[in-house]
Amino acid sequence: MLTGLFSTAAALVLMALFATPAHASFVWLVAGLCALGLLGGSVNGSSGRAMMAWFGEGERGLAMSIRQTAVPLGGGIGAVMLLWLATSYGFGIVFGALAAMCALSGVFAWRWLHEPPRAGHRAVQHKDAAPPKNAQVWRVVLGIGVLCVPQFAVLSFASVFMHDAARFSVTAISATMGTLQLGAILMRIWSGRHTDRHGNRRAYMRVSTIIACASFVALGLATVLGAVHLPILLAALLIFAGVCVSAWHGVAYTELATLAGASRAGTALGMANTAVFVGFFVTPLAIPHVLAIGSWPLVWLAAGVCASFAWPLFPRPARA
Repeated sequence: MLTGLFSTAAALVLMALFATPAHASFVWLVAGLCALGLLGGSVNGSSGRAMMAWFGEGERGLAMSIRQTAVPLGGGIGAVMLLWLATSYGFGIVFGALAAMCALSGVFAWRWLHEPPRAGHRAVQHKDAAPPKNAQVWRVVLGIGVLCVPQFAVLSFASVFMHDAARFSVTAISATMGTLQLGAILMRIWSGRHTDRHGNRRAYMRVSTIIACASFVALGLATVLGAVHLPILLAALLIFAGVCVSAWHGVAYTELATLAGASRAGTALGMANTAVFVGFFVTPLAIPHVLAIGSWPLVWLAAGVCASFAWPLFPRPARA
C-alpha cells in the first residue's frame, strides 16, 4: 500500500509540473495516466488483504463492505471538487490535489496500518483450514467482472439517458445520481453486516444477481411503456437498479478472499480488480453501438441480461 500510494503521489506531482493538457502532448498525457493506473493498482488488493488479516470470519463482510464504499464516496468527492478546481485553477492544481490526497493516505497507512501480531493474526489462524479452490476463485472473479458491466452502464450512462431521453434538468440529474450513490453506500454496509450475522454470503450474492437483473429488465420495459414522461418513476427505477447492482460488492470480495485463502487473498482480490477494470473499459465502448442499433430500452435490457450471466458463476451455498 505504501509503495502504491507514495509512487502514485510522486507521479501526480510530475504530471502537475510537466504533463498538464495545456503544456504536454497527448502522448505524454496518456503515458502519465497509464503510469498512474499501474502504480496505484497495488492499493486495492493490498487493502483487501489487510481486511483478511485484521478481521475474523464474522467481521470481514462488514469491514470489506465499508472498504468498498470508498469507490462511490471518492467518486462523489471527485465530482464535486475536481471539476471546480479544473475550471477555476487548471489541471495542474487538480493533479496536485490528487497527489496530496494520495500522500495523506500513505501517511495514514504508515501510521496506523500494520501487520497484526502473529499470535493474533486471524488470517494465519485459518490459513490451512481449507485449501484454495482455484476453480471457484476464477468463477467468482469472472462473476464480479460480469456484474460490474451493468453497474458501470448505469453509473456512466444514466446521466446521458436522463438528459437525452427524459429531458431531466442538471439539478434533477445530480439529485438522482447523488441519491443512487448514497443508496449504494448504505446498502453495501448493510449487506456486509447482514451476511456477517447470518453467514449467507453465497446465497446473498446469487439473490442479489437475480434482483439486479430484474431491476434492469423493469427499467427497460418501463422505458418502452413511456416512463420517460414520468420523471419521478423513472428516477426511482434508475436509483433502484443502480443500488441493487452495487450492493453486493463487499460481500463478493469477502467470499472471494475466503475462497482463495489467507496466503492468496491479495492475489485473488487483484484478479477481481483486473476483471472490474476490464468491464469498466469495455462497457463505455459497447453501449454506443447498442444505442446505434437499438434504443435506450435495449441498453437496459442488455444490462439485465449481462447481470444474469453472473448467477451461475457465483457458488451455491454450502450444504450444512
